[in-house]
Amino acid sequence: MAVKQLFSVLFALTLFLPARAEEDSLHLVDKLFFEARGNFHNEFGGGMPHKGIFSGDYFNFNVSGHISPSVSYRIRQRLVKAAYNEHNIFNATDFLWINWQADKHFSFTFGKQPIYIGGYEYDSTPIDVYYWSKFSGGLYKVYSFGVSATYSFNPHQDLIFQFCESPLSNVTPNTFAWNLAWRGRLFPWWSTIWSVNLVEDEMNRFQQYAALGNRMFFGPVQFDLDLMTRETIGKTKAFSDWSVICKIIWSVGDWNICTKFGREANSSANIAADGTSYDIAFPAGSDFSYAGAGLEYFPRIKGRPVRLHTVWYWNTDGNSRHNFDIGITWWMRLK
Repeated sequence: MAVKQLFSVLFALTLFLPARAEEDSLHLVDKLFFEARGNFHNEFGGGMPHKGIFSGDYFNFNVSGHISPSVSYRIRQRLVKAAYNEHNIFNATDFLWINWQADKHFSFTFGKQPIYIGGYEYDSTPIDVYYWSKFSGGLYKVYSFGVSATYSFNPHQDLIFQFCESPLSNVTPNTFAWNLAWRGRLFPWWSTIWSVNLVEDEMNRFQQYAALGNRMFFGPVQFDLDLMTRETIGKTKAFSDWSVICKIIWSVGDWNICTKFGREANSSANIAADGTSYDIAFPAGSDFSYAGAGLEYFPRIKGRPVRLHTVWYWNTDGNSRHNFDIGITWWMRLK
C-alpha cells in the first residue's frame, strides 16, 4: 500500500510541476506520457490444442525531467503489474532514478535502473519486443537498484561502470553484479552496446558474461547482431554457454518489415556436483532456437502515436508451437 501511496503522490506532483517550470524557466517535467499495448495471441501446432486469447500486454506511466540544470530524473511504472511482492516491493517499477551530470564528461546515477548487460535485444524497451530470447526471459530481473558512473568521451562514446543488485537473485540479500559497458559508435553506421559482467547468483557463485551488441544501418535497413558468452568462474569452459541473436528491420514509408532469429546453447556438462545448473537463467543442457517475422504500420498521425503490428514466431521450446499475434500500441503524450 505504501508504494501505491508513493506513486499517487508522485503523479499528483507531476501535475503541479509544469506550472513551476514556467516560473523558474526549468523543465521540471520534460516528458509525461502513458503507453499501452493490446494484443490477440493465437497459438497452435505441436500436437497441442489451439489456443487464442486477447490480452493487454503493457500499460505504463512515464515521466522524466530536471530538478536542477545538472540533476535529472526518470520514472517508469507498469500499471498492470503487481505493485510489489514479498521479495521486491518495487516489482512494478522499471525506472526510479536520479542522475547528476557533474561536468561534460562525468555523470552519476542512483536508484532503480537497467542492469547494463550488452546486447540490443536485452536493451530494447519491452513494449517494442514481441518475442524474446530464452536467456533474457530467464533472468529474475533486468532492472534493479544500484549506482552507476558514466564517462562520456564525446556525444557518441560512453563508458559505464555499475554496481547493483544481481539479476540472478530474487531472494538472497548481499547478492550483487559488477558491470562495465561501452555504448559507442565505431562508424556513423555502426553502434555498439558491449559489456563484461561479473554476476553473483543465490548460491554465491560468480558468472562472467561477455556481450557484444552491434547495430548497423544500411540505408533504410537496420541490422542487429548480438553475441554473448557466459561462464561460471573456475567451473565451466569458455564458449560452452552462448547466445547469437540477429534482427533485421527494413523501413519502407509508414511500414517496418521485421524479422528476428536466434540460437542459444548451454552444454549439459555445466552442472554442479549437487545436480544444479551453474547458469540458472539458461540451464545446462538447453538448446533453444527461435525465429519470426512481422509487419508494423504507423498510421499517418502527427507524432506517430499509434502502431499496428502483426507477428508470427516459432521456437523449439516445449512442443515447437507456432504463435501469431495481431495488436496495437499507442502513446498518450501529455507533455
